[in-house]
Amino acid sequence: MKALQIPIDKYLNHLASQRGLSPVTIKNYQRNLAEFIKLLPEKQVIEWNDLESDHVRLMVKQLNQNGIKARSIATKLSALRSFLEYLVQNEVLTFNPAKGVAAPKLDQPLPKNISVDEVFQLLDMDGEEDPLSLRDQAMMELMYSSGLRLSELVGINLKDLKLREKELMVLGKGSKQRLLPITKKAVLTIQAWLKVRPDFCEPGETALFTSKLKRRISVRSVQARMEKWGLQQNLQSHLNPHKLRHSFATHMLESSGNLRAVQTLLGHADLSTTQVYTHLDFQHLAEVYDKAHPRSKRKK
Repeated sequence: MKALQIPIDKYLNHLASQRGLSPVTIKNYQRNLAEFIKLLPEKQVIEWNDLESDHVRLMVKQLNQNGIKARSIATKLSALRSFLEYLVQNEVLTFNPAKGVAAPKLDQPLPKNISVDEVFQLLDMDGEEDPLSLRDQAMMELMYSSGLRLSELVGINLKDLKLREKELMVLGKGSKQRLLPITKKAVLTIQAWLKVRPDFCEPGETALFTSKLKRRISVRSVQARMEKWGLQQNLQSHLNPHKLRHSFATHMLESSGNLRAVQTLLGHADLSTTQVYTHLDFQHLAEVYDKAHPRSKRKK
């Protein structure tokens, strides 16, 4: 253990004297490296020259099995990688055995969505006559109607629409096309926008949604306009285009329970990407369960 600890002590001194790191940061490095030192003897690693990449992978796996969170393991692995790089620079090691070792995948935060009631509250804009308001309503109706990505919304051309059939062709990730249904409400708002669109585009413009600059609307403009409408319509949370897409996915899954259909509508290549919405769906079901089940009601 002494042969392993001495280089770490030198490294910690280096962090303090040469790099000027704070005592708290150095303490964190010390603690993270100590986690690995505890595991080394059982791997027959007596000194740092004995350490191989397979040893590092096994230790990462062991930390994971011990219930250490992925983000914490990533931090510990980063500390080990930096320390071993120091040993390489000081010619103690010829290579860094932790360099190619990946940490476990970080848990993805659940996407946020707004409720069905809030969607109706947002899109209840019948009194708006301003042309740009008509455009914004059509954009939001279409995004929620078909679960579009922001880039897909901005990229729609007039030829992609078949309003009579209530269909839309979009170009998704990887240049993959998919045919999507459109709600009747989205069709009506798009028709209202098309009546005033000529005032906001040059002849021959192919984009469905354009701006005051008379060209295809930008991603940033869509984000800014949706944020404005979220505030104006008194939503409880910040509105952005991705939140409308997430809301579409959540509400479709809650109503249908058909994960494969939602996957196709969203344009996800991998079902596991869509499965995140099953967690949201379960949260909704759990809330309903807690409110409805006689044995689940708790005294407050």
